[in-house]
Amino acid sequence: MKNYMSISEFYKIFPDEDACETFIAYRRWRGKPVCPFCNHDKIYEIAGSMRFKCGQCKKRFSVRTGTVMEKSKLSLQTWLLASYLITTARKGISSIQFAKELGVTQKTAWFLSNRIRAACGPGKSLLHGEIEVDETYIGGKEKNKHRHRRIPGHGPFSKQPVVGLYQRDGIVRAKPIPNAGKTILQAEIASNVEQGSTVYTDESVHYRGLQHYIHKTVSHKAREYVKGDITTNGIESFWAVLKRSYIGIHHWWSPKHLHRYVNEHAYRQNTKHLTGLLAISNLLENFVGKRLTYAELIAD
Repeated sequence: MKNYMSISEFYKIFPDEDACETFIAYRRWRGKPVCPFCNHDKIYEIAGSMRFKCGQCKKRFSVRTGTVMEKSKLSLQTWLLASYLITTARKGISSIQFAKELGVTQKTAWFLSNRIRAACGPGKSLLHGEIEVDETYIGGKEKNKHRHRRIPGHGPFSKQPVVGLYQRDGIVRAKPIPNAGKTILQAEIASNVEQGSTVYTDESVHYRGLQHYIHKTVSHKAREYVKGDITTNGIESFWAVLKRSYIGIHHWWSPKHLHRYVNEHAYRQNTKHLTGLLAISNLLENFVGKRLTYAELIAD
């Protein structure tokens, strides 16, 4: 059974701005607009780009107001197509390819993709059940850098550590961390995993003494990767896709923006069961209450 939407089908469903606006309005308000300023539901439709007016505070607004699309000059069709591309590209899409697909400049595509990534933040509920935890390092090899840019040492010393937590039903949480030391790793587990859950890790000393959890390990140094139900292969599969994106698609991620790329991949993993309109709809719902200006994006 077909469970995806093609580009040609996308344009049949969203042929113009009116169709896009109607779809976004329904997904946001389920057919009954609510004022984003005062939450009043007595709304009037008026002419112009700001199609709605609140009967209480008298302010005008549109489907963009209060979302990552606010004050964007791009068409709603472009935003929906961008959302479609983000949710269907398993290893992500570069800003150069994004620009070609959308018919915009590379600078606009980069800003647009980061605004969408801002809506891909992690959920707030605690993970529970069986959780795999692992850390990885993102960054290029020192031997591939110019000599004046190389950092003494080897392995992870010049790379950015990222911690990942994988709930066995497919849910992933991942984020860059200052270092992969015991204090930070165990704090991430405590803040993301429900006490009493079973936590699977490798034999790293940084996980020793983990309190309030059932802790089981495998020894990678001894080439032990699966021991009954004890394994970290789930989170490592997520790392494999993330790194193929880094190496083969983007080639480099700034430490400043790394968290957005990690969030994008985690979001796509967590919603991989959603396809077509459902995938776009879910992402649209995450647009509300999020904002990222260009000044914030390029700020030091």
